[in-house]
Amino acid sequence: MADFKENNQSENQLSIELNEEVAEGVYTNLAIISHSNSEFIMDFVNIMPGIPKAKVKSRVVMNPQNTKRLIHALTENLRKYEQVYGPVKMEKGPENPGFPINFGGPKAEA
Repeated sequence: MADFKENNQSENQLSIELNEEVAEGVYTNLAIISHSNSEFIMDFVNIMPGIPKAKVKSRVVMNPQNTKRLIHALTENLRKYEQVYGPVKMEKGPENPGFPINFGGPKAEA
């Protein structure tokens, strides 16, 4: 089990453990986001070409305040990424994101 605890940790710091299974991560290429008056639900899905069905791989539920903190952190990290690697190009604009279910390639056949 990985432990990110520092030796000289003050009482105001949080020690976070990351077990091996979670450390591997989960690949997703689609996020479905919904909300109620008290929480945001983010479902992360992996869609495969030629397969008409997909399963939610991970679900994250957050309150609105933490969702806003996440948006801020993602925005800041994307800004830093683009400073190093250049702008992330989107096939369609954010106002009409779309999603190519067939990935734009030929239909898969066995």
